[in-house]
Amino acid sequence: MNERDFDTAAIDSSAEVAQDSGDLIKAIEGGDAPACAAWLEAASRADAIHDLATLDASERASLLRLLPAEAAVDVISMLPEELGVAAVESLEPVEAAAIIDLLPSDERAALVRELEEDNADAILAELAEHVAHETRRLAGYDEDTVGSLMLTEYLAFRDSATVREVLADLEANAEAYRDYNIQYTYVIDANGGLLGVLPLRNLLLARRGSTLGEVMIPDPVRVVDTGSLDVLRDVFTEHPFLGLPVVSEGGVLVGVVERSDFARSEADEADEVYRQSQGIVGGEELRSMPLLRRSRRRLAWLSANIVLNIIAASMIALHQDTLEAVIALAVFLPIISDMSGCSGNQAVAVTMRELTLGVTRPADTLRVLFKESTLGLINGTALGVLIGGVAYLWKGNVYLGLVVGVALALNTVIAVCIGGMVPLVLKRFKADPALASGPILTTITDMCGFFIVLTIASLMLAQLT
Repeated sequence: MNERDFDTAAIDSSAEVAQDSGDLIKAIEGGDAPACAAWLEAASRADAIHDLATLDASERASLLRLLPAEAAVDVISMLPEELGVAAVESLEPVEAAAIIDLLPSDERAALVRELEEDNADAILAELAEHVAHETRRLAGYDEDTVGSLMLTEYLAFRDSATVREVLADLEANAEAYRDYNIQYTYVIDANGGLLGVLPLRNLLLARRGSTLGEVMIPDPVRVVDTGSLDVLRDVFTEHPFLGLPVVSEGGVLVGVVERSDFARSEADEADEVYRQSQGIVGGEELRSMPLLRRSRRRLAWLSANIVLNIIAASMIALHQDTLEAVIALAVFLPIISDMSGCSGNQAVAVTMRELTLGVTRPADTLRVLFKESTLGLINGTALGVLIGGVAYLWKGNVYLGLVVGVALALNTVIAVCIGGMVPLVLKRFKADPALASGPILTTITDMCGFFIVLTIASLMLAQLT
């Protein structure tokens, strides 16, 4: 098959999947469980995610009821978080429990954490007592702690156990362990305290009569369940581990956190920061969500911005006479405001990134102020000379160029200082820096930009007219 034939075949195959995907709704409406399962089996993951997300809430609930629990788990895993939560909450508690029970412990806890409290309690009541207890314990961790990413599916054996006994246990319980993402065997004492770690390769190659205490790697790197995710970031950056044992403050092994789960958490956090910086507050938004809910979320942000923009516009009103006398200033006001805002947003982005990486803390505010002010002086001067030159060439008035050039330079310094410091100050006061930094920066740079331009222009009005 040549390249052209291959491309044509790929297009035809895609069209066929897209055409077949339209049968899913018919299968749901007809209560045809085998047809629903067959559609999920045949569709690519990308097509399945798209079409499942575009179903309405009642159709998703009906699909979950029709599918066996194992297939319903796959559907939940493909849905965006808010749609998955809504789908589970639409089921009867016994139906939801049958699905949740099959999830890995960390995913089960994450899902329960997002449920309404009454729904969560009703669903947990339908689970086995030990599963419900474990889920409540994991769901109780703060989302910014190691415990929130922790798995409780791991292998741990006493240090006195022999390699032969462990291998026999693995063989006897292969069915129970088949869903474990096993990379390491952990070695514990009689009280559950972590003593060592044994990679499976080392276990398989060890002498069968040796005890785990003899062949383990002692005193492995570990993290505490209540520790910050910054600790995980540091360890995974420094070491190539696929997973880390998690212990209680008393040193008892309580779980394992995998590198892949931490990476996914980092990506989710970055996505959340981006959404909030763009004014999408209150969690994830998808166009398949109820219209009024989406409208309320956006209006909460936009309404606040109206007030902030009125404050900035008041600076112009205070200098209305100057603006009327030198109408050319009106051309440069949005340029100065926008350029300063861009410079400030660059500073915000760097501070947010450094906060995420853990290399900057609120205590570093003065250091950030110094770094940004020096950079602002350089960039502000360069931008001021550029815009001042444009103003002079346009109107042939050197004073006009001086006014707009100096205003842009000063406002750039102010913008980068504010942009660099505001996220740190907000973090110190437990406010969300991603959500609030943008509007604060925009308002201050607009106010300062308008004020500086029009104040300097007022002082030099005779030379400008």
